[in-house]
Amino acid sequence: MDITDTAQQIVAGDRRALARAITLVESGRADHRAQAAELLGALPRERQALRIGLSGTPGVGKSTFIETFGMMLTGQGLRVAVLAVDPSSARSGGSILGDKTRMDRLARDPNAFIRPSPSQTHLGGVARRTREAVALCEAAGFDVVLIETVGVGQSETVVAQMADLFLLLLAPAGGDELQGVKRGIMEMADVILINKADGDLKATATRTCADYAGALRLMRKRPQDPAGFPKAMMVSALEDTGLNAAWETLQELAGWRRENGFFDRTRATQAQYWFEQDVRAALLAQLDGAQARADMARLGAEVAQGETDPALAAQQMLAALGHKRG
Repeated sequence: MDITDTAQQIVAGDRRALARAITLVESGRADHRAQAAELLGALPRERQALRIGLSGTPGVGKSTFIETFGMMLTGQGLRVAVLAVDPSSARSGGSILGDKTRMDRLARDPNAFIRPSPSQTHLGGVARRTREAVALCEAAGFDVVLIETVGVGQSETVVAQMADLFLLLLAPAGGDELQGVKRGIMEMADVILINKADGDLKATATRTCADYAGALRLMRKRPQDPAGFPKAMMVSALEDTGLNAAWETLQELAGWRRENGFFDRTRATQAQYWFEQDVRAALLAQLDGAQARADMARLGAEVAQGETDPALAAQQMLAALGHKRG
């Protein structure tokens, strides 16, 4: 891959070049990682999209919401990128990657770009390289980047480390109203959207929204939130209701954070977080070497046979890695 040429194509909005670049940054090969770092360094940094993370339990209607919401945004002249992370099998490592097929209308929109990626068993509801894919989409000139998580529940807080705003999508009468006072994903949410507020579920959705609004008032106010946030709202992706109000609410919150310095401060904190994560990942990658695997197997066998204490064996393994680095 010609890095300079690819960077120019991405900046010009070439969708194929963007897709190839995302494939490159998702690769785990050492040579590809070096190329990906070079490519990311060659891209301009002045372009900024509004990064919106979105999570919710399976069956809550994330794909339907994203398609309807995305169509509304493109109808306003905005360019929208969707990074949808699908769960990978812990046994085979494979993924269906079916999110794009469930957003067929948005996939055909010339102002939208949808990229499904496997989570590859990475915890936190997002793929390991999703942050870099977001940077590529920003360089390509997209105005809004929607990051859809796997949808596994309380543990999906990593997306908050790569998004400007975090949406939590919930269903009416899901039985989770008391989750609002728990530490976890609720604590990260900026806006809670009660989806499927239509038909026979509308009255239930109204009660559920009121329950969550009450639960949010019990939580400690965050410095990055203006009065009234975080808040709970009702939407119906099926009937296309409440989405404009939700978008206006997100714009209001993003604008307030920009004016008060929280927007740039949060992005700086996130950049530092991912630097530390990349360092940790690089250290763990040293265990993939042939000698390291042999040492792990030998010490693991000693631990299994009761010849060595697990903590002592871990110290010996770390000492061996330190010696090799020296």
